[in-house]
Amino acid sequence: MPRTPQPRDAAVFGIDLGKNVFHVVSTDASGAVVQRTKFRRDTLLRFFESAKPALIGMEACPGSQWLARRLEAMGHTVRIMPAQFVKPYLKSNKSDTLDAEAIAEAVTRPSMRFVPVKTVDQVDIQALHRIRDQMIGKRTALINQMRAFCLEYGIALRQGAGLFKLDFPKVLADDANDLSPTMRRLLSDLFEDLLHLELRIRTVSSEIEALVARDDVARRLTTIPGIGPLGASALLAAVGDGKQFRRARDLAAWLGLTPREYSTGGKQKLLGISKRGNKYLRRLLIHGARACLMHLDKSRHRMGDWLVGLQARMHPNKVVVALANKMARMAWVILTKPGALYERQDPAFT
Repeated sequence: MPRTPQPRDAAVFGIDLGKNVFHVVSTDASGAVVQRTKFRRDTLLRFFESAKPALIGMEACPGSQWLARRLEAMGHTVRIMPAQFVKPYLKSNKSDTLDAEAIAEAVTRPSMRFVPVKTVDQVDIQALHRIRDQMIGKRTALINQMRAFCLEYGIALRQGAGLFKLDFPKVLADDANDLSPTMRRLLSDLFEDLLHLELRIRTVSSEIEALVARDDVARRLTTIPGIGPLGASALLAAVGDGKQFRRARDLAAWLGLTPREYSTGGKQKLLGISKRGNKYLRRLLIHGARACLMHLDKSRHRMGDWLVGLQARMHPNKVVVALANKMARMAWVILTKPGALYERQDPAFT
């Protein structure tokens, strides 16, 4: 076994992550580089086990959350940063060692923004959501392909997954249409694939709902109008306890639900929403807000007057985004305040 280099006394370590090779640059309290080295995956942890507790910086990427949890268990302070925020600290040419040096400098900046280290439960829930979203995309692609095949034989099916599943068996059973035997057999196999995919989607959805039913914070999040088990679990997976945000509006801005600003010369100019952050979570909130806007009894809800006023002067899509913004702010309160929940109140009549 090759000898692992011994760590020198350092205040900060910057790690440039890779699949198998990791470049590490260590600096002292003044920022001067004291050591440059690289490791294979199996020797990296041994190096930091023998190092004194220090500040360790790394970029957010696959594997960073696992490594951060392992290093924190050794007593180190770990900070994960978005890669675009590290880029300005890269000097001259680019290499893995220079990237590690830039990370070591960026992690010490007082204005740097960090990615919270996720727990194992958060990673598991996030994986379930990503797999479910992927399967829904595959289902849509499969239905569109089957519908296109039918159009080649003069058969037009109604839009929507539910209507498609109702109409398609009738098409297969109709011997009077123009489907050829080969195409009929192919479509039958594709329909079986669709049913199997639907079963997998329901299984993953049930697992997510079971996780929400066991978590107190998730249950309290579902009291917010427009947020169901999917939205509540996605919020917990992406945001955690929400304490990385100083106030509720910061969470809404992180989700991209606030206007982009392009102001200069003392003139403020607000554009459309920024669409930054977690686009999957933003989509869930916007879909939930749209459903809430359609089904909420505005005459018996304290948000009713506010929504009616918005609808009178704004485009419906803007109203939906405004409601999603408000839902994100309410979610921050529930995440950061133990025992808090949304309590529906009837409007005050004067």
